[in-house]
Amino acid sequence: MSGFAMVHARALNGLQAASVQVEVHLANGLPSFTLVGLADTEVKEARERVRSALQNSGLEFPSNKRITVNLAPADLPKDSGRFDLPIALGILAASGQIDASALAAYEFAGELSLAGDLRPVRGALAMCLALQGAGVVGTSPGSLVLPEVSAQEAALVPGARVYGAKHLLDVVRQFAPEGSAAVGDAHVAISSGWARVQSQPQVGAAVYPDLADVKGQAVAKRALEIAAAGGHSMLLVGPPGAGKSMLAQRFAGLLPPMTLDESLQSAALASLVGRLQLAHWGQRPTSAPHHSASAPALVGGGSPPRPGEISMAHNGVLFLDEMPEFPRSALEALREPLESGTITISRAARRAEFPARFQLIGAMNPCPCGFLGSNQKQCRCTPDQIARYQNKLSGPLLDRIDLHVEVPALPASELLQAAPSETSAAVGERVAQARQRAMERQGKTNQALQGKEIDLHCATDEPSRKFLQTAATRLAWSARGTHRSLKLARTIADLSGAQAVQLVHIAEAMQYRRALHALR
Repeated sequence: MSGFAMVHARALNGLQAASVQVEVHLANGLPSFTLVGLADTEVKEARERVRSALQNSGLEFPSNKRITVNLAPADLPKDSGRFDLPIALGILAASGQIDASALAAYEFAGELSLAGDLRPVRGALAMCLALQGAGVVGTSPGSLVLPEVSAQEAALVPGARVYGAKHLLDVVRQFAPEGSAAVGDAHVAISSGWARVQSQPQVGAAVYPDLADVKGQAVAKRALEIAAAGGHSMLLVGPPGAGKSMLAQRFAGLLPPMTLDESLQSAALASLVGRLQLAHWGQRPTSAPHHSASAPALVGGGSPPRPGEISMAHNGVLFLDEMPEFPRSALEALREPLESGTITISRAARRAEFPARFQLIGAMNPCPCGFLGSNQKQCRCTPDQIARYQNKLSGPLLDRIDLHVEVPALPASELLQAAPSETSAAVGERVAQARQRAMERQGKTNQALQGKEIDLHCATDEPSRKFLQTAATRLAWSARGTHRSLKLARTIADLSGAQAVQLVHIAEAMQYRRALHALR
C-alpha cells in the first residue's frame, strides 16, 4: 500500500518568501528516508529531527516504508529548519494518521525538537506578508501555522490569519479524524491545541536622550533639525569631546513616528536575522556598528544573503562614529544605497535585494590627533598624516552626504553659562510639520527627489539661480552636489513655511556644504 500527501510551506530568499510544496510519498520497498529538492544541510538534517519528534510524541513513524520527500520547485534553494513541521505533517497525512485534504487551507513552518516541541523560525513576518499578497492589508488567501513565538511576529500583519502552537501534537490534533488514536490519551496532557494569534502591540513612546542636554552648538542643532525634516545624511566634524556623539544619539528623537508600512518593513528585516523585539514595534531603528565592522557586516552578504546594518537601519538611522576608522571597502559600499535606497547582494547561486533607505549620521575628527584648527590645543599631526586621514573618506562618498557640519570645542566658561536649549519635542514638532508639507506637495521627503522632481519642486527665481551657480563654480561642486544643495534649500524653506525656495534658503544650504570644501 502506498500514500501521497502535499503540504504548503515557504522558502526565504531575502525578503521574498516563495511558495514551496512539500510532497511526501510512502511506497513499499527497502525502508529509506530520502529528501530531495535543492535542500541545504540543515534541511536534510530534518530527517532525524522528524523521526525522533514523531516517535517521542507517540505518533507512528512508517519505518517500514520507502519515504520520499520532495521540496518543489526543485531549483529553488531551501535552508533552515522551517520545513521540519511540514515534512512531519506530510508523513502523517501520507500514512493516514491525519486528514490530508484538510491541510490544503494552511501553510506551515516550524523547527522541531527531538521531543516534538516547536521552535521559532526566522522571517515569520516576511512569510506572512507574502501570504497576504502584494498588499499589506487585504484578505488572506490562507492561514499560517507557526511556533507560538513566531506567530506573534507574523500576526503584526493586519488581517492575517495566524495560528500559534507549542508542540507538534497541538497541530496534529486539529487534523486527526474523529475517533482517531493519532493523539493518544498518554499525550493529551502536553497538547493544548493551537490558538489564533491576533497581535496588537502597544506602541509606547520611544525614550531617546533629549537634545536639551547638549549645551551650545546652535549650528549643529540647526543642522540636525534640517536633516531630520528632509531625510538628509550628515557628517559631523570636530575635535574629541566637542559633542558629536551626543548630537548623533539624539537625532532619532527628532524624527516623526513611523507609518504602518514603514513599521512592517523594518520589522520584517529584523525578523530575518532574529532581532525583532515586539516591545520596539513602531520605533525607528538605530544601528551604530563599531568601526571594525567589515563590508559584508555593514551592507549585507553571506550565503544565503543576509541583510547588513544598513538594512537594519531602514527607515531609521545609521550612526558611524569615528568614520575614517572604518575599512575603506565598507565605506565605499555605502555609495550606491545612499543614492538608491536599496542594496543588491549577488552570489554565485543566490541573489537578494534588501531595502536600505537610512539616514546616515557620520562623526569624525579633523585629523588623527583630533585638534586641527582647535583654539584650545595645538595639532601635532604632519600635513601628510592629515591628508592620509582625511582621504580615507573619498570624494564621491562625501559628495553623497548632504550636510557637512563643523562642531567646534566650546570653552568651559561658555558651556557653564549657556542658556537652556530647546527640547527634542519642540524641535520634533517643527520637523513633523516640515515633513508634512513635503509629503502633501510631492509624496516623499526632499532627499528622495530625483531628476525632474528637483526642477519642479525646488524651482528658484533668477537671482537665486545665479547665486547658486556662482557658488557651485567657485567651490567646484559636482552636479550631484549642486542638486543636493537645492534639496537642502527646499527643506529649509519647508521649515520656515515658505512656498518657494528663496535666496536666503540657498545661502543657508550653501553653508552646510562648505565644510566639504574646507576638509579637502
